[in-house]
Amino acid sequence: MMAELHLVLFDVDGTLVDSQGAIVGAMSAAFEALDLAVPARGDILSIVGLSLPQAVAQLVPDLSAALQARIVEGYKTSYKAAREAAGRGHSPLYPGALEALAALHAVPEYLLGVATGKSQRGLDALIDAHELSCFVTRQVADHHPSKPHPSMVMTAMAETGVAPERTVMIGDTSYDIDMGRAAGVKTIAVNWGFHPAERLGADHIIRDFAELPALLNEIWKG
Repeated sequence: MMAELHLVLFDVDGTLVDSQGAIVGAMSAAFEALDLAVPARGDILSIVGLSLPQAVAQLVPDLSAALQARIVEGYKTSYKAAREAAGRGHSPLYPGALEALAALHAVPEYLLGVATGKSQRGLDALIDAHELSCFVTRQVADHHPSKPHPSMVMTAMAETGVAPERTVMIGDTSYDIDMGRAAGVKTIAVNWGFHPAERLGADHIIRDFAELPALLNEIWKG
């Protein structure tokens, strides 16, 4: 009898990769290019996880839609230029991420995927830079409403044919956890990302990637 498949979905920024410097740098450059006051680092990081237009709108709600759109385009331009200049060092993987992905990918009944506020172009570039070929479903901001809408998780489950009770969403922000909860799946918060893990209301928290395989075993035992 064939074993049932399980789907392990990861957020990217703040969960798999440490992109704090890259994000703050690109957002600062976008504001500076328009002679606007640069938001505080903490404010910039607080909106990571949202799709970019929604993130900028939440960051500077008093600015006109036209000016917000210019910030979005400036961010994209700056981020792309910095990524091309820095390569793999632009957004390094967190310690243990590569090993955890390899261990989970080796489990025949586990399917891996991502659900990210990144664009398709940004995700593809990051996957190429780190040579990550393990994801069978890749949900990005281009094709979905912004998190915490459950569309990314629902689409990933539809693409893989995996039911909610056999799916987990792993992330570092309230947007990730709320998205997973809205889709009816188990949620796992990491404590090294952009939002304090203990405040997210996730079903589980991990403090190191090494804890993940055993936790998934526990969640799906029997």
